Amino acid sequence: MQTSIVSYPDRGKWGNSSWAGNASGYLYKDLFEQLRPQVFIDPTVGSGTSVQVAREMNIEAYGLDLHSGFNAVRDSILEKVGKHADCIVSHPPYGSMIIYSGAVWGAQAHPDDLSRCVDDNDFHEKLQLVMLNQREATKGGCYYGTILGDFRRQGRYTCYMAEVIARMPSDELAGVIVKAQHNCTSDRRQYARMALPRIMHEYLVLFKKKATPTLVLLSNMAREQQARLTGTWRNVVRTVLMSLGGRAPLARIYDHVAEAAPDKLAANPHWRDKVRQVLNSTPDCFKSDARGEWACA
Repeated sequence: MQTSIVSYPDRGKWGNSSWAGNASGYLYKDLFEQLRPQVFIDPTVGSGTSVQVAREMNIEAYGLDLHSGFNAVRDSILEKVGKHADCIVSHPPYGSMIIYSGAVWGAQAHPDDLSRCVDDNDFHEKLQLVMLNQREATKGGCYYGTILGDFRRQGRYTCYMAEVIARMPSDELAGVIVKAQHNCTSDRRQYARMALPRIMHEYLVLFKKKATPTLVLLSNMAREQQARLTGTWRNVVRTVLMSLGGRAPLARIYDHVAEAAPDKLAANPHWRDKVRQVLNSTPDCFKSDARGEWACA
């Protein structure tokens, strides 16, 4: 794995070829040759491809999964294995692209099955818990990550990789590897003419754990999220002012923000206070030359 773009047409001899959504064993082989871990954990091991490759390479490996009783959303990886790992990589479902509990395995749907989430936001939140769980069980200075693909359904495109990066510590992101997909179920389907290309890639996203205590990490992550939220509000207000010719009374700004960002209003009943805060606290972006009227600085 010497480049950030990889392709493995052959899945190899590892795992179970009938298990839906398997990753190629050659991906893990190249990853282990690159990182040289002594202890590896896969908390969503599926049919066991990653662990089989690791053990064949004399790496101490542990495979956990919901179908065998381990819940990565709720159960501690570190407590279950009893030691930290040099490398922890998960390969969760890509949302509801392939349904697992009650279909690939088990007789009933499991509420914490990542393929059974009620919507994308539910998936993003649960996967963030899994990633934080992985981080906790990773040695300082070592790697944790996940394999994810994108999903387009009913005209909506979801990039799970982008959401993982946005929700994890920005200073721990180590790399993104783009992997070509082969032998997908969709390859056997016939589609009408598509406006956009078919999705033929997935990602391996890797983070390198820093020696940051968990409480400090969570505080830092909260500050990062708050900074993003503030920046988003600033851009909403600035875009509204630009659409109004660069100058408008506050009441008109309110009206246009309500039209432009109804989702933000639903999440914040005090959104007018937020608009005023943004206008008053960013003099490099906004100015007021007359009472109740604002303009782009």
